Amino acid sequence: MNHRYSYKQPWLYPLQEAAFFNSARISLVEASTKAGKTVAGIAWLFEKAFQGKAGQNFWWVAPIFPQAKIAFTRMLQAVPADMVVSARNTDLTVSLRNGAIISFKSGEKPDGLYGEDVYAAVIDEASRLREEAWHAVRSTLTATRGPVRLVGNVKGRRNFFYQLARHAEAGEPNMAYTKITAADAVAAGILDTEEVESARSVLPGQVFRELYLAEPSDDQGNPFGIDQIEACIGPLSSAPPVCWGWDLAKSVDWTVGIALDRNGRCCRFLRFQKPWFATTAMIIRETGNTPALIDSSGVGDPIAEQLQRQLGSRFEGYKFTAQSKQQLMEGLAMAMGQGEISYPDGPIVVELRSFEYEYTRFGVRYAAADGAHDDCVCALALAVMRKGSRKYGSYDSSLSWVG
Repeated sequence: MNHRYSYKQPWLYPLQEAAFFNSARISLVEASTKAGKTVAGIAWLFEKAFQGKAGQNFWWVAPIFPQAKIAFTRMLQAVPADMVVSARNTDLTVSLRNGAIISFKSGEKPDGLYGEDVYAAVIDEASRLREEAWHAVRSTLTATRGPVRLVGNVKGRRNFFYQLARHAEAGEPNMAYTKITAADAVAAGILDTEEVESARSVLPGQVFRELYLAEPSDDQGNPFGIDQIEACIGPLSSAPPVCWGWDLAKSVDWTVGIALDRNGRCCRFLRFQKPWFATTAMIIRETGNTPALIDSSGVGDPIAEQLQRQLGSRFEGYKFTAQSKQQLMEGLAMAMGQGEISYPDGPIVVELRSFEYEYTRFGVRYAAADGAHDDCVCALALAVMRKGSRKYGSYDSSLSWVG
């Protein structure tokens, strides 16, 4: 006998719905506290499970058991009783009429998450979850190609959730990114303005910005300064370029070209992955007669040599070493601090925010955070150095600077 069940999705405001109910396989949501993350996540996971089949597993994973139990209880309150066959408090599982099983799990012991085939998952409070637990959950979705939604407050920059969100924000394939702030929740009627202002008055500024504005703390590891990064954001200029900086792809990275106009505004921005012959042709076509500085490290060395043969001395190579990269990044930081450059919002800003430095026994090390890219940062820094060659000195054929 066929049964028909009545289910009505709970009301979700547009940003809530877009964050979860989208076509991306991996969707990341950085959100204010009490912005409706759990409600939307429960609705999404339940609907995925009820569209599933007998024996299929659907997971809700939280950092610790009590948080998983909160979501388990809230799902039982939200789901129509006639759609549930059983709910067990002992292992936090909900069995639905179609035979699908929703399990609420803790990420405290990641090794216990391996082994199952999971057809959809929500990772709650992802910024507080152990990275090993994310690896385990991701493995369970491999055979099924199941979708996953990772959601949480912002908690600094040194966690897998923040770094993965930067990939999604930069437009990686099959990924989506949504940011929900307290202002969004207030506008939707989920939060009260007075409550938000009360939190602002009693919480440390850094804590308030993370919990209510979804803005990460600087972690004292960004060489440019988050405020300065934001201050240099501006529209893409339509003026002609006076210099180019090119960073060449290595492995899974991107080839990035950034051109600056005479006022230091970014006027051309290219980011692509192509075979070397196509990359070389594009660089030649885009650069033309404009002076350019190109990464000539490793695989970039023969490319730079070929470009120099075809374009002449206006195309210079720059070899990255710990010392030369430090010089390059300090020049970029100086140009940003003095307001001499601007760039559009998007991948450039995402990479600048994620860029880090640390002191080692060999000196200062500048690099992208683990799992992130720094192609845009390097291309921008190369363009700044090329533009400033007359202002700060000149460079000889070996690219050592003399002033």
